[in-house]
Amino acid sequence: MEKQYDVYGIGNAIVDMEFEVNDAFFSDHGIEKGMMTMVDEDRQHVLVKAIQTREVKQQSGGSAANSIIAVNQFGGKAFYSCKVANDPFGHFYLKDLQEAGVDTNLNPGVLEEGITGKCLVMITPDAERTMNTFLGITSDFSVQEIKEDALKNSEYVYLEGFLIPGDSGREAMLHAKALAEKHGVKTALTFSDPSMVKYFKPGLKEVVGDGVDLLFCNEEEAMLFTEKNNISEAREELKKAAKKFVITMGKKGAMVYDGEDFINIDPNPVQAVDSTGAGDMFAGAFMFGLTHGYDFAKAGKLASLASSKVVSKYGPRLDGPAVKAILKQI
Repeated sequence: MEKQYDVYGIGNAIVDMEFEVNDAFFSDHGIEKGMMTMVDEDRQHVLVKAIQTREVKQQSGGSAANSIIAVNQFGGKAFYSCKVANDPFGHFYLKDLQEAGVDTNLNPGVLEEGITGKCLVMITPDAERTMNTFLGITSDFSVQEIKEDALKNSEYVYLEGFLIPGDSGREAMLHAKALAEKHGVKTALTFSDPSMVKYFKPGLKEVVGDGVDLLFCNEEEAMLFTEKNNISEAREELKKAAKKFVITMGKKGAMVYDGEDFINIDPNPVQAVDSTGAGDMFAGAFMFGLTHGYDFAKAGKLASLASSKVVSKYGPRLDGPAVKAILKQI
């Protein structure tokens, strides 16, 4: 029986505010470059005020949200469960999801009072992205936000690693995974960021449990999670955590494991300006491919091309013409 949704995602709802900065900004303000750091709203406000450059872009974000929107952009159908507040940023976020054609648990008439999460995304000239995130109301994301009817009508449930630090978020991940198993839905997980593996590995291992169907990570995350010093050993160890997996490797492309063989996915050389959302786009395009009859090699090719186009521009999204051109090329 055909499912209503290709992918049902759960994750943080964050409004991304992108700025261009230089490396000196990080040393001046004690920011760890290339990492995602949780901050309070006051700290975020101080940093935004200190940045002299203009804001590049503002849009709905969050790791899983970027992937879910990508599924829809390529022609799939996705659902996203998240939490925003009854404030201008929350209504902006909901409108952005609706315009992308993503179904959601959010109802404009019953949003809770509070503050919607915001992420300060700082892009340096080397195209690396550094994020300082104030979670706001999304830190209370819980089992309540999960819609079983939509989940059971999906081919995959997609879990965001950034939910791991909070008890209620981790509980929601475990609940979604249990519902997926109950309804015969495949579970996909993204580690999201090296900081999640570095500082919250016990929680990640709890969610992985006896394994997931599909795992997304990068080289650094793979080695941190498996405690191996090279990618050859790490990928063998990852077989214990996931039936199938993707390891993204930046300029070197990606490596996918289809349950039997390792397949190298070639990179698409581009002039990178902003790496924000590259991994999210890879995951979204890859899941679109898998749910639309592509094998792992073809899905990887699509995902590699899509993520290369994302890093050559600002922000984690592609526009309609870019998506059409990618599908035509594949």
